[in-house]
Amino acid sequence: MCFLCDAKSPALAGSPSTDAASASGWSRRRGFLLAAASAAATAAAGPALAQVDVGPSSRLRGLVPAEELEQAATQQYAKLLADARSQGALAQPGNPQLQRLRTIAAKLVPQTTQWNDRAKQWRWEVNLLGSKQVNAFCMPGGKIAFYTGILEQLGLTDDETAMIMGHEMAHALREHARARIAKSQGTGTLLSLGAQLFGLGQLGDVAAGIGTQLLTLRFSREDETDADLVGLELAARGGYNPQAAVSLWEKMGKAGGGAGGPSFLSTHPSGPARIQQLQANVPKVQGLYQRARS
Repeated sequence: MCFLCDAKSPALAGSPSTDAASASGWSRRRGFLLAAASAAATAAAGPALAQVDVGPSSRLRGLVPAEELEQAATQQYAKLLADARSQGALAQPGNPQLQRLRTIAAKLVPQTTQWNDRAKQWRWEVNLLGSKQVNAFCMPGGKIAFYTGILEQLGLTDDETAMIMGHEMAHALREHARARIAKSQGTGTLLSLGAQLFGLGQLGDVAAGIGTQLLTLRFSREDETDADLVGLELAARGGYNPQAAVSLWEKMGKAGGGAGGPSFLSTHPSGPARIQQLQANVPKVQGLYQRARS
């Protein structure tokens, strides 16, 4: 039985006038009860449903065809793996560190589609490259790579590793590369001319032409903030402690001293402002983490 239905008093039923009064009174009581129930549900579910606020993705990304850029990224990624394999630097499937990365990815990938519907079509890959470089990336289309240096030199926990992976996945999901390419190429009017004279298909040549630059593409401060917050939520939804985002960047900051700092920091600079922003957003995703863990 519904407890709302039980709240009606049978003693008030009878004449049309009393029925009308009863209906009016019940309507008010029912509205109150529903409002109270809704408020209670919101209070209980609020933390678990909280999301970071990053706004819509850049409209500029629409100037570069996603399919073309993803194809270019896939080709560049395949070349990178082939080069690493030829040098004996590509981790084999039984490698414990690679298995660890793929376990983390398996928990994060299912959380991606709310940020980009195209992610359903992506053929996600995760590979580990033997190198002292402190670096990791995710190319358009879901091509992820970690270097052994970032795992070993920073002594990353699974939670911290998930924060890096989530951050890099967020760059791909929010299509920052598409937007950056549009901005850089657009300054020379190449994109607008291509769109006018040849149609969007011609713009694919632009995307393919910069495929080799995807590994060194520098994102804006806004892009980095975007990726920090979306990555934080992805990792929390996957069951990884959001507090690790703070400890990760504290480690990055300590490792960044001197001219020989991590290559990762050349494109992902650390600093107090970054850590403070992450700290401010941890409570927003804490409920997601707790729900995932339960």
